[in-house]
Amino acid sequence: MNVIIGVDPHKATHHVVAVGDDEDELAQVSVRACRTQTARLMSWAEPFPSRTWAIEGADGLGYLLSQQLVAAGERVVDVPATLAARTRVLSSGRSNKNDPNDARAVALTALRHRDLREVQPVGHSEVLRLLAKQNKDIGDQRTRLVGRMHALLVDMAPGGIAKEINASDVDTFLARLSPASPVEQIRFELAVELLDDIRRLDTQLKTSHKRIRTAVIASSTSLTDVFGIGPVLAAMLIGYSGDITRFRTRDHYAAYNGTAPAEFSSGGRVVHRVSTRGNRQLNHAIHMAAICQMRHPGSDGRIYVDRKVAEGKTKREAIRSLKRHISNTVYRHLVADARTRTN
Repeated sequence: MNVIIGVDPHKATHHVVAVGDDEDELAQVSVRACRTQTARLMSWAEPFPSRTWAIEGADGLGYLLSQQLVAAGERVVDVPATLAARTRVLSSGRSNKNDPNDARAVALTALRHRDLREVQPVGHSEVLRLLAKQNKDIGDQRTRLVGRMHALLVDMAPGGIAKEINASDVDTFLARLSPASPVEQIRFELAVELLDDIRRLDTQLKTSHKRIRTAVIASSTSLTDVFGIGPVLAAMLIGYSGDITRFRTRDHYAAYNGTAPAEFSSGGRVVHRVSTRGNRQLNHAIHMAAICQMRHPGSDGRIYVDRKVAEGKTKREAIRSLKRHISNTVYRHLVADARTRTN
């Protein structure tokens, strides 16, 4: 008998429920998240030789456990949280929100949906995803500090610094000031402290960009051959796409990254709107590549947009079309890179 073992992972504990082909519950257990979690679960699952582990959010809280089970030779599938929640709500008598019901819903979802993504051992794409995420976090933190700096400087001198802030400009700005009151002195000291923080983040960004360039070169990707895609965007595209073979066609990939238009229909009226779903990091990387192409006259992207506008599309519609075009190009390069690695 085939057994599906549903796992509801948490930071401190993991609740596990095993169900059979007839959807009857066979056993359940809760284990503490610790160094022995995999060994305890493997020992508990020994009575079920033909088993598949279904983990909710295998790329989230269930990441470590799923990778440990895969490394132990187990078959693991990733169950989206929204799909498992729908199963739980629609289940008769088991709709209450608790760990046992959640784990059972995960198992039933995997039993009823045979096309769920099978978890694979992490490769170089995970390295790039981690580096891309770290780079974005540093950039976001710097943006917040720069906003605070602008607010401080505009209270210290009319207009503050009108352009994008860099450390040397702030140095020059502060050198011209002579605080005359306790309030002005405090503002001056806070600006100096913020400047030190901005300089520290600038150094971290330079280091991050260097690590990303090294990692992207090591991946031997052809994505950087695409106009508008540099090492940082390539790291985001490779890292957040993961195993490209899990997308059967470029249309599936476009739906995943949010560049495929979503259909809205009612009463015979059918319209297509921009999708707000999909992986937003991938969508952002593709958007940045599209904007870069548009800003360079004579580039393929600029020619593409101009042609769409001439055909009657608005500029916004033309940009959305360009993003889908870039998505197809990215998919083609990622597939070609995957084939190169396997040969």
